[in-house]
Amino acid sequence: MAARKKFSQPTRRRPRNKTKTPKKDPIYVDGNRPRPLYIDYKDLDLLSKLTNRHGKIVSRRKTGCHAATQHAVAQAIKRARFMALMPYVGD
Repeated sequence: MAARKKFSQPTRRRPRNKTKTPKKDPIYVDGNRPRPLYIDYKDLDLLSKLTNRHGKIVSRRKTGCHAATQHAVAQAIKRARFMALMPYVGD
């Protein structure tokens, strides 16, 4: 068997890593956590930003919410769905 000749491919430059800025929690007011942490289930403008077009609750990784905030958001969205203010499923 004859050995195959390998051709070198042009080298690609890796893109430089962009510094990721931490996402801001959308519930915090002026960088401070509101106390007590309560999200109004009737605030549909805020809750619709935290759901996708299919009606699913968007993850913490995408929204930038902290764990306690995400829990409060989930409770508020579930209350709004139960009260028929928000749909369970989207379009």
